Amino acid sequence: MGYFTRQRSSGRRAWVAALSFLVMAVVACGAAGAAAAGSAQPATWTQRKIDFTYQGFTTHYSCDGLLDKVRVVLLELGARKEGLSLHESGCIKAIGGPEPFPGVVGTFYALQPAEPGGSSSGVIAAHWQTVSVRLGRSEFVAAGECELIEQVKERILPLFNTRNVKFQTNCVPHQLTIPGAVLQVDVLKPDRNGAGKVAQAH
Repeated sequence: MGYFTRQRSSGRRAWVAALSFLVMAVVACGAAGAAAAGSAQPATWTQRKIDFTYQGFTTHYSCDGLLDKVRVVLLELGARKEGLSLHESGCIKAIGGPEPFPGVVGTFYALQPAEPGGSSSGVIAAHWQTVSVRLGRSEFVAAGECELIEQVKERILPLFNTRNVKFQTNCVPHQLTIPGAVLQVDVLKPDRNGAGKVAQAH
């Protein structure tokens, strides 16, 4: 009877040890996956051209007003401040009022993943970061930007390297609907000390 008890106790300890090892292995794998997802991404700056014309029913913009909005969106999506050159287009009113079809044209630089085995010239370390494109701090103001966010998703977002795009919209012409359009996406942004991490990332 004593032998049976010791054998059962020994079996229980072996089972607990095996279970503990399994849990530790799963945790280790998860940590390794998280580390890989957050590891540095070698990337290079590439010039992009933008030619964007806004058409909306609910909210209207002046040319300089739209230019300011587009500049905010580009920087939020990871465009580099240096080399960002934007100009108004489609302006027909001299007093700066709302335009029927205001536009923005110009050039900017965005990151793209470096090609494996390619030249290391100009390569910097970057990370994927999740950003929410939102114009306006209050829900009411954000609702007024609904049509603009829709058009940003369709015509500006493709100019960037992105992943995990999440988009919801309930825009209704001539109405302010809360929360409007919601755009969340992963984009490449440079590390603060990206230039110093190039060798390690590559």
